[in-house]
Amino acid sequence: MASNFDIAHLREEYGQRGLLEGELDPDPLRQFQKWLTEAIAQQLLEPNAMTLATVDATGQPWSRTVLLKGCDLRGFSFFTNYESAKGRQLAHETRCALTCRWGELERQVNVTGRVEKVPRAETEAYFPKRPLASRLGAWASRQSDVLADRAALEKNFEEAKARFGENPPAPEHWGGYIVRPATIEFWQGRSSRLHDRLRYMRLADGAWKIERLAP
Repeated sequence: MASNFDIAHLREEYGQRGLLEGELDPDPLRQFQKWLTEAIAQQLLEPNAMTLATVDATGQPWSRTVLLKGCDLRGFSFFTNYESAKGRQLAHETRCALTCRWGELERQVNVTGRVEKVPRAETEAYFPKRPLASRLGAWASRQSDVLADRAALEKNFEEAKARFGENPPAPEHWGGYIVRPATIEFWQGRSSRLHDRLRYMRLADGAWKIERLAP
């Protein structure tokens, strides 16, 4: 196991490319789609993985990885159990943050904004596209609740399989969220830690302002 001394000396020197203002799309969501497309083309592991940060009723921040399932001009969407810890936190405080990191491309995107549930029709349209085991799992797992043991979860799964067979419907407690962004920052690693950081800020009229931040 590496010691703290060893960890302190771990570092990478970035420098594949830069990021200039003239290269950016005027709309940050289209710019994000461009970067995501490049990450997918590179066949990175789970290029749609992103960290979702929330705050609970006591002010305690929480974070976890979720999968981005949509990105359009409205914002960034993902699906989960509404009764999970993150669901309860988002019900209490709709402000949240997202981070997408593509280490092999020396890139990161940071998003702040507010979340809202997607229309139920979108959840109903998406749910059948999930693998059968994932659909059954949405019924079997009371996400974030304490379990007695692994066997209890597997028992719930078998009961869901017996109940629904090949066609489980979308549970009412499960669905999509969309994060409507207020800021979107594009980070590109550069040599000597002089990284490029370009942030879009949404103005009151809905337009976007681009600012360069110190690394």
